[in-house]
Amino acid sequence: MSGDALRKLGIERRWLLAAVPLLWLLWFSQAAAGAKNIPLHGMWREVTRGDTPATILAAFREGTLKTFNPALLQRFPRDALGSWVVLQPEAIGTGKERVVLSIYPAPLGTITLYGAHGPIPYAMDDAGDSLHGHGRLVFRLDADQALSAPILLKLEPSGTLAAPERFALQNMDDFLQQDSNWLTFATACIAIMVAMALMALCFAIMLRDMTFAWYTGYMLCYVVVQGVQTGFLFHPLGMSWLAGSEVLVGASATALSVSFASLFISRFCDVQHYAPALRVPVIALGFAMPLIVLLRCTGIDALVVMAQTLVNPVLILGALLLLITALAAGVRGSRQAWFFLAGWTPLLAITAMTSAQATGALPSLDWLNDASIGMGAFEAIVLSLGLADRALTMRHDRDHVRVLADHDPLTNILNRRAWTEAANRMLAETANTERSVTLLFLDLDHFKMLNDLHGHAAGDRALVAVAEVLSNELRPTDLLGRYGGEEFVAMLHDVHQEQALHVATRLCRRVHRMEIPVNLNDLRLSVSIGLAMRSMGDTLETMIERADQAMYYVKLHGRNQVHAYERRADMMGTPPRKQP
Repeated sequence: MSGDALRKLGIERRWLLAAVPLLWLLWFSQAAAGAKNIPLHGMWREVTRGDTPATILAAFREGTLKTFNPALLQRFPRDALGSWVVLQPEAIGTGKERVVLSIYPAPLGTITLYGAHGPIPYAMDDAGDSLHGHGRLVFRLDADQALSAPILLKLEPSGTLAAPERFALQNMDDFLQQDSNWLTFATACIAIMVAMALMALCFAIMLRDMTFAWYTGYMLCYVVVQGVQTGFLFHPLGMSWLAGSEVLVGASATALSVSFASLFISRFCDVQHYAPALRVPVIALGFAMPLIVLLRCTGIDALVVMAQTLVNPVLILGALLLLITALAAGVRGSRQAWFFLAGWTPLLAITAMTSAQATGALPSLDWLNDASIGMGAFEAIVLSLGLADRALTMRHDRDHVRVLADHDPLTNILNRRAWTEAANRMLAETANTERSVTLLFLDLDHFKMLNDLHGHAAGDRALVAVAEVLSNELRPTDLLGRYGGEEFVAMLHDVHQEQALHVATRLCRRVHRMEIPVNLNDLRLSVSIGLAMRSMGDTLETMIERADQAMYYVKLHGRNQVHAYERRADMMGTPPRKQP
């Protein structure tokens, strides 16, 4: 299979893997939709001074309260004295069934149930022994209460923005099944996000790459945001020490997540290269959000109000800025920008739809809160794949640069620096062994004449052809390099001197049989080779020096031959080995 086919298959696998949280969300939504709820009718009104449970129930019977559909999301004011809610179940059953009332999504703030045994206040961060509905606020109704009796709730005043809620009256068994489904879904999604974040943190430490660190910060902040909004930090994680500060923690985590996302996209999408005009605003956003958090944490009323006023506009503008930046970088060639868009855009759309619900829009889409968790897991996987793709691309580019730096640009064999480093490694690896090492020093004969008569282009072609022949004749494990000009060097291992002489002789013969003409007198390009075997105490420099001396000895005795270095007296009296 070709590399392109494998690459294409790899992309398809990655996107299939990234779609798993979406399929999981679809499964969960279908499971939740299958729950059987007892039909409810609802009425409500804002709390006024002097209200009592009896007067509210009387007003309910008289029909003077505002009606609403408990099965749809409804926003109730909680900024003054709060709101009263009365739910009327349809008369079903004997009243001896175990029944629970669930409020979804889990509201920030206290809700009081007025039952036969008095008011029962309950909040998402309560750590008591009450029945906990994960992602929801749940009341267990009195077993002796008739199902036809109205249910009175008071939504206590809260300083936070009131989110829309819906109500469901369920059989205990149905509730437990639905609760189990939600808990499985939320735990899996949060586990995915945390696992991806911790893995990125490990890579940030090992690779010393801040891109992974910014991703870790962004993903962990988003986990905290979802943990606060759904109550997951309180139930099942039991972080009761956060009780009373969940609003501040959630707002701070939201602001910091945008800050980390800004710093992440700046490096991940290489904004400085692909969208330089947007780099300063993106970095400014990354530093502005922590400042807003600091203002919120000062406790000074004027600064806290300023922070609360700024946070939502900055969040909206910041999200749009990151979206535009990623789109601009992607259009201009950033591969990673498309990964960011694939993970960020669906989550941004879900967040926008959830925000629209606070104004009364989309009341039937109560699954958007769960979709935010699923999309968080989806984004974590997509961005992790993007980080992996970025790391592979950087490694490929680094390897390519290293190849260019190590190879001679003309002949594509090792240059002098890279060959020297590789040869020294070979000598070090075989230093304490009995393995033999041979160095060949090769110099082309009459190369200057070839350049003078035929031009440097012809000389370059000859060098390329000779390098290719030498590479084909030597073993892949042998080291061949261009030492400079028309000089080549080769280091052979595990060959004795007689074998090395045969190899060098074959090289002489192959170069001469290339029949590269030098002049009109049938003079052809050839090579003179000097050979040196490693001996005790040798270094690379001493071996090159001896092989160079042997090569010059060949030059003085007719060229196109091989000679092994010996002591000077022997060299003067021993003729070089001619190629057959």
